[in-house]
Amino acid sequence: MSLPSYAVRVAENLTDREACFAVRKEVFVAEQGVPEDLEYDAYDSAAVHVLAVRDDGVALGAGRLLYGEAAAAKTGGDPGVGSLGRLAVTKQARGLGVGAALVRAVEDAARARGLTAVDLHAQTHALGFYERLGYVAYGPEFPDAGMPHRAMRNSL
Repeated sequence: MSLPSYAVRVAENLTDREACFAVRKEVFVAEQGVPEDLEYDAYDSAAVHVLAVRDDGVALGAGRLLYGEAAAAKTGGDPGVGSLGRLAVTKQARGLGVGAALVRAVEDAARARGLTAVDLHAQTHALGFYERLGYVAYGPEFPDAGMPHRAMRNSL
């Protein structure tokens, strides 16, 4: 069985953004039980969204980058640090490298905006995934949407 071919891109239009939101709904709301009113927030409108999509148009994953004032609220006020969030990969695409490709796309978008680092809040079960991509955990564990998380950072 061959691996499906996919591309990762910045969501440039409404169709792409809706695909990002659909992936997040499938993974966070339906699969993990995150309340919809917590999943979607005021930051979505100004965020850079990234989308992984198969050659046949099926969305496989999504993520977002907050920068500027939106990121500063999440990263302790440092305007040079972006905030990676809402990284979601559908069940069918896990283990194919989609998550790592999405993280790298967010980092590329951060570099393009002159940022020097990216922070994120990782579910504790995903710490190893982010560590393999160069992220380092800091601070204590904390709850977010009822699940344990840790803050992590990667210098660009």
